[in-house]
Amino acid sequence: MERSKQPEKSCCAPARPARDVAVGPTGLRMLPIAQPPQDEPCCGLPPGPPSSPFERPGYRLCGFVDDFIETANGAVPLVKTTLDSADNRGTFRARFNIGRNNYRVAPGLYGVGRPDREAPVLVTANYKLSFDSLRQELAGIDAWILVLDTRGINVWCAAGKKTFSTDEVINRVQAVGLAQVVGHRRLILPQLAATGVAAHRVRKGCGFEVVWGPIRAGDIGRFLESGLRADTGMRRVTFSLAERLILIPVEVSLTLKPALWVLLVAFFLSGIGPEVFSLRAAWQKGLAVFAASLVGIVAGALVVPGLLPWLPGRSFYLKGILTGLAGGVWVATVYVARTGPYGAAALIFYTVAVSSYLAMNFTGATPYTSPSGVEKEMRRGIPLQAVAVVLAVVAWLGSAFSG
Repeated sequence: MERSKQPEKSCCAPARPARDVAVGPTGLRMLPIAQPPQDEPCCGLPPGPPSSPFERPGYRLCGFVDDFIETANGAVPLVKTTLDSADNRGTFRARFNIGRNNYRVAPGLYGVGRPDREAPVLVTANYKLSFDSLRQELAGIDAWILVLDTRGINVWCAAGKKTFSTDEVINRVQAVGLAQVVGHRRLILPQLAATGVAAHRVRKGCGFEVVWGPIRAGDIGRFLESGLRADTGMRRVTFSLAERLILIPVEVSLTLKPALWVLLVAFFLSGIGPEVFSLRAAWQKGLAVFAASLVGIVAGALVVPGLLPWLPGRSFYLKGILTGLAGGVWVATVYVARTGPYGAAALIFYTVAVSSYLAMNFTGATPYTSPSGVEKEMRRGIPLQAVAVVLAVVAWLGSAFSG
């Protein structure tokens, strides 16, 4: 195919001197590239000045970065200590499990205020909620923030998963050149990271001493003012009503996808009967299963966390059985005329199983149990929940043939 004779406009191409080269194996020759006229801009107006002298092509300044400070090891971003609307929107989405696994900041060194070589170094995770919780408590304080790469996991969970670890602390200190930035050799780590970090190995690995800070970021100001000394209150783990309720949206969101599959299976089972399959029966009885599912979710994921200290027993799955039993009896009473006594019994078993499972699942978000305690509870709870599900299915199918 013959190429067009119309000359091509080489827009924005850098000018090169004309030069010939030897013909290679492909039979091609390098030709000069046309130079655009000097008196007119090509491909739009020339770029304007950067909004910050630290901007680089291909990089975007995050909204929480306020300025930069030059150090012996290069420029370090200074972050704001107040959350803006973008931060609040991100927090809302993370609380409802929307993009939560990717809600993170870049690991590295940051600063607040105008930190100098003697400013304290506070260590945190790169989960943005952890990062935001710390920086908003540092208003009026000059400090460095060393952000570890915890794969976007919060401090406590990252310590358990070994991403907030001894090796990560050592590697991050060395990667940012912290020894050239500060004159002291102290790192302030959150106490909840203690399960993942060996202080003596950190000192041996990078020369920095680990000082265990308070459990809550809200106490960091008093901790610094008191000369890095923590009182009893700073060491005490709390799990108040507000702290429990704030976890509920994530717990509920995690149930939505499996709940849809359960409802599809329940819809199919509801239609099985003497006529092989009845769409009318599937719809009528399926509504009862839908109601039982909602009640089970409320009982296990909302009522149990809300009433946790007042529900009898220590095991979460038992607390879920109690709340699920109360909710299941209510659902069975409402729908017994539609499902019959066997169907009502099935609704009770099903509601109890859902509530108990979700309540047991909440143990991973509490300070009440250890990993071994969670495993122990699962070994006891899951068999009971499985039996309840089997009984629910048998009774539900039997209700269609009971007369």
